[in-house]
Amino acid sequence: MRKTNRPWLAYAIIAGLCWGVWGTLAKFISEDVSPYMNHILFTIGMLFTLPFVIRRCRRKQLNKKGTLWGFVAGFFAISGNIAIYYAFTSGGEASIVVPLTNLYPMVTIFIAFLFLKERLNVLNIAGLCMALPAIVLLSGYYSLLTDPAAFVKTVELENWFWFSLISFLCWGIFSASQKITTNNLSAEWAYVIFVVSSVLFSVGFLIAGKADLDLSGKSASLGSIAGMLNGLGVLASFAAYKAEGKASAVTTVAGALQPVFTIILAMAFLHEQFSTPEGIGIVLAIIGALLLSYEKSAKKIILN
Repeated sequence: MRKTNRPWLAYAIIAGLCWGVWGTLAKFISEDVSPYMNHILFTIGMLFTLPFVIRRCRRKQLNKKGTLWGFVAGFFAISGNIAIYYAFTSGGEASIVVPLTNLYPMVTIFIAFLFLKERLNVLNIAGLCMALPAIVLLSGYYSLLTDPAAFVKTVELENWFWFSLISFLCWGIFSASQKITTNNLSAEWAYVIFVVSSVLFSVGFLIAGKADLDLSGKSASLGSIAGMLNGLGVLASFAAYKAEGKASAVTTVAGALQPVFTIILAMAFLHEQFSTPEGIGIVLAIIGALLLSYEKSAKKIILN
């Protein structure tokens, strides 16, 4: 029997774990640090990871196309983060904004099918059908599934909705851009370019006076550690794409498992309890990830 090697799945799980821990740490400082300062702290954290990554980079591997797409990925990732902040400050309710924006893998899947020519088998499609609802259930706001009619009625075309839509689109495009970047660059170079784009945004926020530098040492430390974990998650996702992981699969697996790890860690360290829908979401996320990882074995041709 032919053994199928799927290193991309391991990297996608690592990405989900890193982002899950990041989500737990972010809860400690979410009320003390603005998103702009949060981004700067994240950037500082990611800078600590660069020495370990740069030494694996080779100049001959760098090219213009990959570099361009690396900056495109960074632009959309950071723009999505800022857009969701404005969605909340413009009056958006978390019960609507969170499940809507967390469904960004749908955008990646659409791009992957239409432009990247990715194809999924029947089990992979079944995995998507489990993982996407799991993301909504694990967001903690599951009225989109339990009462979709009532959910739709609460959506009004106000500023917060458009910011939510921008975030939804940006994060989806970011994930697809990661795949295109690693088609042209190594995962290490893709990550370095992502960090550079993050630094440029941070400098812009400082020049524009958006960042409030008056914060406690605890918030600064936790924010930097969270940034390091966020960066490692991005690096792992780049590695997953480089290891021939499909954009549609990697994005959905990491996106579904991230809240699973966050919930488990919140239970262990914050003494939070998960509800029945969240428990169902955990089961769906795990099964969905397994189904998305299934690959048909190539037929073995024997030449006599």
